Amino acid sequence: MFLTRECDYAIRVVRDLANQEMKPVKTICEREQIPHPFAYKILKKLEHAGIVNSFRGAVGGYQLAKEPKNITLFDIVSAVDDKLLLNECLQDGYVCARYVNGKFCSVHRELTRIQKVLEKSLSEKTLEDIM
Repeated sequence: MFLTRECDYAIRVVRDLANQEMKPVKTICEREQIPHPFAYKILKKLEHAGIVNSFRGAVGGYQLAKEPKNITLFDIVSAVDDKLLLNECLQDGYVCARYVNGKFCSVHRELTRIQKVLEKSLSEKTLEDIM
């Protein structure tokens, strides 16, 4: 399992904004080596999630909406990916042939445990922690 490229780019975008300065998309893309169309899509999602603010106009750009200590990796990942899952069987409503007599298989149970650890770890690490 990998974080999607979009998640990776989102983390890099937010990292680049960690100094709380407003920056134009072009600067972020050059510094973080992110394609412009992808950056706009990501920044829109980050703005919708309340992680960044956008400023229009000739001197506009993007800036963090929160302090780096108040933004977790889970916040960033959740803003761009609806649900980061280790396996498709962890999706709500997934019908598994191995679900028998009201019990999930041992693989599903272990993946569920690992999924919780992953989400907890991402929730515990802030942008400030990784800077």
